[in-house]
Amino acid sequence: MNHGIVESETGVTLIAGGSVLAQDLRAALALAPLLVAVDGGADRALALGARPVAVIGDLDSISASARASLGAVLHRVAEQESTDFDKALRNIDAPFVLALGCLGGRVDHELAALSVLVQRRAQPCVLIGREDVIFAAPPQLEIAMVAGDRFSLFPLAPVTGRSEGLEWPIAGLAFAPGGRVGTSNQATGPVRLTMDAPGMLVIVPRARLGVVLQALRACSVSTSP
Repeated sequence: MNHGIVESETGVTLIAGGSVLAQDLRAALALAPLLVAVDGGADRALALGARPVAVIGDLDSISASARASLGAVLHRVAEQESTDFDKALRNIDAPFVLALGCLGGRVDHELAALSVLVQRRAQPCVLIGREDVIFAAPPQLEIAMVAGDRFSLFPLAPVTGRSEGLEWPIAGLAFAPGGRVGTSNQATGPVRLTMDAPGMLVIVPRARLGVVLQALRACSVSTSP
């Protein structure tokens, strides 16, 4: 794990500057009760009546009023080689992170967040959208999907793997960003994935967030020293 600005024994809800509904924030905090904001996500949190324990980023998007209200918990990471989402994620030491406000807004921000998922794959992190949850596939994953569930795979690097429990198995297929992708595969029941290299994103219905967390936490425990 990381050892940075925020250390927590519980899950962390990370709120970015994109659109976030109050009920979505409440649902995330019920699972991950510590709230951290990504730069301008501090304004989003305050508007929803929540105060983050830390605000991380280059702090070029936070409003003057939020800056004044949260001055004691502002953590500026000045370098410009990474996104604010990356700055925040790499400075959180927690069992898992639920990220809101990263999907459904600016496409460049969304793509950057997806890239960070793969770069920081050792830190279990799930992006929560209106219809989907997205996470980076670990080397091995066992997840209690339900028959008929959508189970999409999208590569951000060349990657191969094997599957059990998918309508269209992936063994023998070479995935790549400019080549084969795995949109709209379907679970036939519980799914087991084995990936030969990092780089694959998994996209499943938001209703399966609970089993996603169970699966990712099980992976984290199994790979702990």
